Amino acid sequence: MPDHPRGQLVAIGAAAVLTLPGVAVRLSGGHPAEVLAAVIFGAAVVGAAFLMAWGAEVLQLDLSQGLSLAVLALIAVLPEYAVDFTFAWKAGADPDTYASLALANMTGGNRLLIGIGWSLVVLLAAWRVRRIARERGYSGPVDTDVALDRSHSVEIAFLALATVFSFTLPLQSTLPLWSGAILVTIFVLYMVRISRAPAEEPHLVGPARLVGALPPRRRRVAVGCMLVGAAGVILLVAEPFAEALVETGENFGVSTFLLVQWVAPLASETPELLVAALFAWRLNTGAGLGTLVSSKVNQWTLLVGTLPFVFAISAGGLHGLPIDSVQREELFLTAAQSAFAVAILANRAIDVREATLLLVLFLGQFVLGGVVPESVHGIERVVVASLYLLLAGWIVLRQRRALPRLFRDGFFTPVHDMIHDPSDRRPESVVP
Repeated sequence: MPDHPRGQLVAIGAAAVLTLPGVAVRLSGGHPAEVLAAVIFGAAVVGAAFLMAWGAEVLQLDLSQGLSLAVLALIAVLPEYAVDFTFAWKAGADPDTYASLALANMTGGNRLLIGIGWSLVVLLAAWRVRRIARERGYSGPVDTDVALDRSHSVEIAFLALATVFSFTLPLQSTLPLWSGAILVTIFVLYMVRISRAPAEEPHLVGPARLVGALPPRRRRVAVGCMLVGAAGVILLVAEPFAEALVETGENFGVSTFLLVQWVAPLASETPELLVAALFAWRLNTGAGLGTLVSSKVNQWTLLVGTLPFVFAISAGGLHGLPIDSVQREELFLTAAQSAFAVAILANRAIDVREATLLLVLFLGQFVLGGVVPESVHGIERVVVASLYLLLAGWIVLRQRRALPRLFRDGFFTPVHDMIHDPSDRRPESVVP
């Protein structure tokens, strides 16, 4: 993303322009070919997601640090929510077609966030640190670990809580309302806890810096326009984008399940991943990883928890969102990956080896899912999930002494005390 004000303004304009064809087609009632429709509406989602992410970053100037991080992550994943809610709503009238797609979009987005997002921050920052060291003629060891401050124990602890509960989901034939209520309650408790953090000046980069430099009144108006406009675009194009993906799969013999599971989340989460990558490039790795961890909490609690309510309202009953055998396996795999990620973060740090393992396991399962016969997909998912759990158990045993403090800090220690703990000032990286 450009640093020069002119380049930042061009980036904002380019994101806005990306939304125009989708909005125009939608308002005109046009019906382009399914592939073209997927591209047009997908581009609108990407453009709106960028505007929303930048606006959410600037919003930090007017909120407490903890609350702003949670709100930033929540707003950044709203495009994902919109697409998933579309499938859940349609499942109310046609559960056989759309129920599995709602869950596919959710599981794909969650696994993408960890497998690509978390590992991207660590690996990109490590490469950057080593490059700087070489340029300065330093050949000794450098610290490439990405460490989170003590206050991030809140996100990790609540993610652990949601992950433990998520293992009950594959055991059920539906995603019931009571399960959704528990997950939404976890999210509400998380928001209450994180909102108590004191305000601190955020580190804005790219176009967000340009908007953040405006006088307060103009800044708030600009942020309001960006957020409201982007949200309007997403609500306008989410349904035709979802339908275009389904029609593309049906007409071209491509798995609709795979399109929905990977293409839709990739379109909606690209801006968030790029923002995190930019933080990593600038070696502000705590902000990059912290935002992605908060996004994972949001997706694994609020997104999953609200799906059965959207389905129930659409269906006009109290039945939970149906879960077939494939989706039970997908939920188990997603929960297992989350458990592995939480185990890695038990000491509030990720090193290069752990990040590489996150990436390799994600890509390995993705490739296996495309090459193994469909008849053994279930076995493949269970085997990979079991590998995640074995690794998670091994790491937890190694880091078991860190767990009591992690959960004590996450659930009970005042956030203010953790933020202002002088013994916890970890460097982002050690660059000679």
